[in-house]
Amino acid sequence: MKLYYFIVIIVAGIGLFGCNTNHRGEVVGVYQRSFRAEVPTGMAYIPAGTFLMGPVDQDITFAQIGDNKQVSIPAFYMDEYELSNSKYKQFVNWVRDSIAITQYLNDDKYYVHPKGATPSKSSTARKYIDWDYVAKHPPFRNSKGQNNSSKLENMFYQGDDRVFDRNEIDVTRLKYNYAMYLLNDAANNQGNTKKKRSDFILRDTLPIYPDTLVWLRNFSYSANEPYAQGYFSHPAYNYYPVVGVTWRQARAFAAWRTKLQDAAATDGRHLTQSRLPYDLPSESQFEYAARGGRIGTNYPWGGPYIKNAKGCLLANFKPGRGDYTSDGGLMTVKVNAYMPNDYGLYNMAGNVAEWTLSSYDEASSSFVSDLNPSFTYNAKKSDPEVKKRKVVRGGSFKDVGYFLQNSTRTYEYQDTAKAYIGFRCVTTFIGRDINDRN
Repeated sequence: MKLYYFIVIIVAGIGLFGCNTNHRGEVVGVYQRSFRAEVPTGMAYIPAGTFLMGPVDQDITFAQIGDNKQVSIPAFYMDEYELSNSKYKQFVNWVRDSIAITQYLNDDKYYVHPKGATPSKSSTARKYIDWDYVAKHPPFRNSKGQNNSSKLENMFYQGDDRVFDRNEIDVTRLKYNYAMYLLNDAANNQGNTKKKRSDFILRDTLPIYPDTLVWLRNFSYSANEPYAQGYFSHPAYNYYPVVGVTWRQARAFAAWRTKLQDAAATDGRHLTQSRLPYDLPSESQFEYAARGGRIGTNYPWGGPYIKNAKGCLLANFKPGRGDYTSDGGLMTVKVNAYMPNDYGLYNMAGNVAEWTLSSYDEASSSFVSDLNPSFTYNAKKSDPEVKKRKVVRGGSFKDVGYFLQNSTRTYEYQDTAKAYIGFRCVTTFIGRDINDRN
């Protein structure tokens, strides 16, 4: 009994002092829950720092025309690996199941219902999918007491589009719509009374299934049909980098990933801390992370050479005139192949080149800030092609060694997909430093 009273007194004391709102006329701030930084799963913490962005002294090729610039970058998190087929499949399957549930099944069991509420199909309230129920009762897998085949028939190819009468998902139906706030546009139009908040919200709807035919289009007279048929769909390639994804699709994935973690943080079952939105890395973030904290080096592993002391190649690229296999990979390899750089990032050079958030301009280094520089432009469909160029970094399995250098930049158009371009995501670190506990 004494123990019972002791516990009651302790709890009452905590309530008395922890919830005291008597500020005695002083400014004491708004009470907020405590925050402790946590590294997101599969990401690496990149500390804030300063580096020389652009060609280094050893870059003889462009020493006369290339320019460099000292810039400073705040701390952020970055995916340790290029995004794999497995992770992108999670996005594709989420979109597929969402469409099946909301447009075809019309089954109230797939939605969340507040405790004590009576499910009603006629309810006009907004519904939310119960993903725990979906995991136990997948829409496309018939189980005891559940057969959705007839309801989902229209999600498969029909008529002459069918091969051997197989049920195959019509991937053109897998479209994702999202919205994001364009902060730069809003800042540039401050005080413009003719603009509304909605003018600064980007809304996009696009097919999200990777273009698997890039394996044939990107290589003249090639016998790459096996890659076109199985690279994304076969489990043997689960941990290989996803390719055939446009810049717009990569940003859609980042928006979905943000939505996924926000939902998890809200329901309290998975994440204990919310974080800022995911996105593609800016060009400066990518180069800073690729250098791994080293100064004046050509490659992510440091040093001026692509081979180690034993003569082994350190990345997946095109050695010589086309000896693709001497580095250990014919085309792509697994995302954790080769050694990581000093920040714990894999394949920041080679394997697949990677989309960045930045728009491409030959002279951008001359006008961007030296504090977290980023040049971005949200091109519209009506814009000329030159405005749709996005910076690509890192080099790929089909590139010669020059494109593996930390400072090398090139571009592709935002609506094009390639067999040698993938991506990874970043999210800004909230605070000054992960070791700062104040």
